[in-house]
Amino acid sequence: MEKIRYKIMIQYDGTNFNGFQIQDKGRTVQGEIQRVLKIMSKGVDIKIHGSGRTDSGVHALGQIIHFDYPFPMPTENMQRAMNSLTTDEIEVREVEIVDSNFHARYLAKGKKYMYRVDTHENTNPFKRLYAKHHEYPINLPVLEQALKDIEGTHDFSSFCATNSGREDKVRTVYEASVVEDKEKGELIFTFRGNGFLYNMVRIFIGTLLQIANGRRPADDMKRLLEVKDRRQAGPTASPQGLYLVEVFYDNEKATKGTAFESKVIHETEGHNDDFDTTKSMV
Repeated sequence: MEKIRYKIMIQYDGTNFNGFQIQDKGRTVQGEIQRVLKIMSKGVDIKIHGSGRTDSGVHALGQIIHFDYPFPMPTENMQRAMNSLTTDEIEVREVEIVDSNFHARYLAKGKKYMYRVDTHENTNPFKRLYAKHHEYPINLPVLEQALKDIEGTHDFSSFCATNSGREDKVRTVYEASVVEDKEKGELIFTFRGNGFLYNMVRIFIGTLLQIANGRRPADDMKRLLEVKDRRQAGPTASPQGLYLVEVFYDNEKATKGTAFESKVIHETEGHNDDFDTTKSMV
């Protein structure tokens, strides 16, 4: 029987998972979904492919996966069956039958991430798993300018974990912005680009927060892009504030509303998250 390829959009709370990618030890999102599919297919092992990998504690609002299923069923039945068997930490939001050439990872043109920072003086126990606590003063105009310095096509060597194993560290960041939610006492960062290196967003945050409270010069992002030295950037921010929001499969959607909208960026084609399979993405 011919297998049918399904494209699935999932959300998950990464708190109790050892990241997305299956490992020898510990629970993973991939392992949980493959467990569910094996039950549904009455013992057939089905491998899923994700758009990228997330670290332990990182969450997803719009992770994309695909898999080939040997027993075709309507998309609504697939969604219902998967949600009935997964734990409450994972939710299947959208299901689509796609061409056999579709690949969740290799065809991705860009990704969007969010990072939440809790700026209250005291730690909120109900946010500790979903936002980074940062009680120090924030100079918002300085922070906004530092974010603008990130946008564009750069070598992001200063913002990549030293053990990433990637030689080509050139990426294009279409959007780097922040919104202050005074009612909730949060800073909501948004990063959108054609690809992200290992821990790139979390190193951005660790560095930006130091700039925002005066521990680094206001224009230090420019210098760090020039020196290409991870040791000179800030710390890697904790994972719980990070969310994979959306995966884009065409350049128009990836760049919509940014300075890169409607531009064809030939030099960045192919710079996706094809990291060593032992590494997480951010």
